[in-house]
Amino acid sequence: MSVNSFRLFCHRLVHWEYWPFQVIYLPIYGLWLYYAIRSGSLFFFNAVNPSIKNGGFVMESKKKVYDLIPREYYPRTLLIEKKMSGHELDGLLLREQITYPLIVKPDVGLRGTAVKKIHSREELLHYNDLVDFHYLIQDFIDLPLEIGVFYIRYPNAIGGQITGIVSKEMVSVTGDGRSSIETLLTAIPRFHLQLKTLKKEHRQMSEIIPARGEKVMLMPYGSHSRGAKFTDVSHIINSGLTTVMDTVCTRIEGFYYGRLDIMYRSLPQLEGGEEFMIVELNGAKSEPTHIYDPRHSLLFAWKELARHITYMYKISRMNHKLQGVSYLDYRSGFRQLADHHRQLKKLAVI
Repeated sequence: MSVNSFRLFCHRLVHWEYWPFQVIYLPIYGLWLYYAIRSGSLFFFNAVNPSIKNGGFVMESKKKVYDLIPREYYPRTLLIEKKMSGHELDGLLLREQITYPLIVKPDVGLRGTAVKKIHSREELLHYNDLVDFHYLIQDFIDLPLEIGVFYIRYPNAIGGQITGIVSKEMVSVTGDGRSSIETLLTAIPRFHLQLKTLKKEHRQMSEIIPARGEKVMLMPYGSHSRGAKFTDVSHIINSGLTTVMDTVCTRIEGFYYGRLDIMYRSLPQLEGGEEFMIVELNGAKSEPTHIYDPRHSLLFAWKELARHITYMYKISRMNHKLQGVSYLDYRSGFRQLADHHRQLKKLAVI
């Protein structure tokens, strides 16, 4: 094992945020089973957001979720069916007047996998030829800041509450006038762990030497699994921000539980309901991602995960009893999970 490999191994070992998902969630599975027994369904989460397939846990179409959101709150989004010809793609972009750069993402995805910023027609055609799934094309959002806001609302309540906010620091380096981008990345363990993936998208990293003070953005979206640093900023929750989230979320039919990933210009503008866009809306599979702040302990993470699963159980039960929303039966639930794993394999090749 090389020195660098040993250093990264130690970094992963002492920072629980890099541990396998199954290990982190191990104590939470017991709570999930408890609520499954109480509700009489292993897939009780299906009822938490009645308007979203499977409550937003697996196999939901992002395009159908965007269609639930009031149009002014999210970027222009086109659904591209797999194996669409380059000629059809060119015509679609021309009609919709979408220009580069743009964002592409799987219509059914997970944790930022296969999400890319596309700079040219050649890059788009390469992506289009490579994928074996429907995907989305979105306008690139030129706003400087991104947060994830976890929002819950009980079905019989007029308003909801924000239960946590995470700030996202994208993968970027600042030049010193001597070192290449690759060298700058390897100096930071968080970014070094993403080096293999980054090399696929930035092939000249070992040759480009940024000027002193020059900031180079390498991953323009805030995915923890793609190297972004998450910081818990739940202290900024206030009545103004809650009112904005209520205004948006109460207009999304059948949405009661999940995380909104939002890009914005400044906090005062966001609190005033101005200059922001919803990048993603995630339902039952949403994590309270403020737990991944490196300052937080694993015990804190377990408490927050337990708190949010409890919210999900209570909302699901209320939707089931008050609105007659059915739970997913076992056979259908396991079939959906199987479809989910097949989709993950398709995403993994990108």
